[in-house]
Amino acid sequence: MNPQIVFDHFPGLTDSQKRQFEKLGPLYQDWNSKINVVSRKDVEELYLRHVLHSLGIARVWQFKAGAQILDVGTGGGFPGIPLAICFPEVHFTLVDAIGKKIRVVQDVIQGLGLTNAEAHHIRAEDMDRKFDYVVSRAVAAMPTFVHWVKDRIKAPAPDGQGGILYLKGGDLTEELAPYPQAKIYPLNEEFDNPFFETKKVVYLPYPKKG
Repeated sequence: MNPQIVFDHFPGLTDSQKRQFEKLGPLYQDWNSKINVVSRKDVEELYLRHVLHSLGIARVWQFKAGAQILDVGTGGGFPGIPLAICFPEVHFTLVDAIGKKIRVVQDVIQGLGLTNAEAHHIRAEDMDRKFDYVVSRAVAAMPTFVHWVKDRIKAPAPDGQGGILYLKGGDLTEELAPYPQAKIYPLNEEFDNPFFETKKVVYLPYPKKG
């Protein structure tokens, strides 16, 4: 379990950010010995399959300082925690309906000393705040996901910033058919590893209500 694959793809990381990424592996390894936070077969490849995958969003999108991001269905803290390390001037709120996973996420946030991230045991639909962006890793088909989160997204900023950034894989033709405005970023163009062959980031601008 070596974070070098992250450092190779993000050479601009500060020493502080590198130390935080180095701490991630041991923190998750410790928790995974207690509860199944990350798939046990994946935990040895945490930096490839979870951290670098989460950072696919950072390869194709730059959040502005002060932006408020909601990570829906964060599970063990992905993509929110790696993105919070990468964007220290952006605030991340991580939510999940499974309480034991959120307890892990809260512990990892504390262990890393992240001051720009918080985690809550709540469903996105039950929140009463709005955010500039919603991020997530393939928790549902896009139409279902949009239905869950559309009321959590602020109206777009004057520069058009805002919306959904969704990590998905496979053929997205059918589920993205209702969203001709969606933009797809293939991650195999960003990361030279077979794991990313079918992985993508989908950007959907502020979705219309409905």
